[in-house]
Amino acid sequence: MLLDEFRSLLDRHARPDWTTAIDGVLISKIDRPDPPAPSMTGTVLAVIAQGAKRLALGDRVYEYGAGQYLVASVDLPVTGQFTRIGPECPALGFGLALEPSAVAELLLQAGPGDLPRAGGGVPSGIAVSDAPAALLDAVVRLLRLLDEPRDRAVLAPLVKREILWRLITGEQGATVRELGLADSGLSHVSRAVRWIREHYAQSFRVEDVARMSGMSVSAFYRNFQAVTAMSPIQFQKQIRLQEARLLLATRPGDVTGVGRRVGYDNASQFSREYRRQFGMPPSRDAAQLRGTPQAPASALL
Repeated sequence: MLLDEFRSLLDRHARPDWTTAIDGVLISKIDRPDPPAPSMTGTVLAVIAQGAKRLALGDRVYEYGAGQYLVASVDLPVTGQFTRIGPECPALGFGLALEPSAVAELLLQAGPGDLPRAGGGVPSGIAVSDAPAALLDAVVRLLRLLDEPRDRAVLAPLVKREILWRLITGEQGATVRELGLADSGLSHVSRAVRWIREHYAQSFRVEDVARMSGMSVSAFYRNFQAVTAMSPIQFQKQIRLQEARLLLATRPGDVTGVGRRVGYDNASQFSREYRRQFGMPPSRDAAQLRGTPQAPASALL
C-alpha cells in the first residue's frame, strides 16, 4: 500500500524540470528508454517507486528498482540508463539533496551508542539498498506535504531530518555519515574531487593533489579508488569528456576548439577518447545533441 501511494504522489506531482515546491526535493518521471547517458550524480538520496535504473561508475555497475534506494556521497561522473519502462509504466523516482552540514548536525546531536559502529576503510561514494518501511514512510509523508501548503514550511524540514536520520542509522549509514565528518577519508577525497572538477583542463601531479587533500600519496590513491572506482587521472578524463559534450551541444562546429578548451592539445587523441566514451566521433555526436533535450536533474533518479 505504501509503495502504491508513493507511486501515485510522484506521478501526480511530477514536473518537466523535476523540481517541487519543497526545496531540495526532486521528482522524475521518464516514459521512454534512452541510450546510456553520462552525467554527474550530485550528493543525493534517490528512491525508485517504479521502473529501474542501471548506473556505471568506473568498473562498477549499480542496479536499483522499485522499493530500493541509492545514496551518493560525492559528486561523481556516471553513465546511467533507465530500464523496464514505457509510456504505460513510466519510471518514477524521488530525490533529496544531501547536505553535509545537515548530516554533521545530526551526528553531533546523536547520543553515545545511537550510531552503528564504523567499519574499516573508506566506503564507496555510491551505495544501494532495499528501502526499509520506516524510510519509505517518511518519504511518503514528505511528499504528502506537496498537497498541504499551510503545513509545508514547518513540517518539511522536520521530515527531511527524519529521512536523513533513517539513512545515517541504516544499512548504508557509513556512506552518509562520512559526508558530515570534517576529517573523514571521504571528506579528503571530496576535496580532491572538487579541485579536479574546477581545474579539469590543466595537468596535475597526483602527489600535489594528495598533499592538498591532506593524505600521503599511497593513502590518496587507495581512498580515491575506493570512493570513485577510478584513478585521479581517469576521473579527470571523465570530467573533461563530459564537459566537452556539454560544450559541443552549443558549439557543434568547433570540435578542435572544444578539445583544446577542456585540456586536449592533440585533436586526434580527443576524437579517439571521445568516441571510445560516447560511441561516436565528436562531430556526429554534436549534431545529435542539438536536437536532444538534456536531463534537468541528478543522474540517479
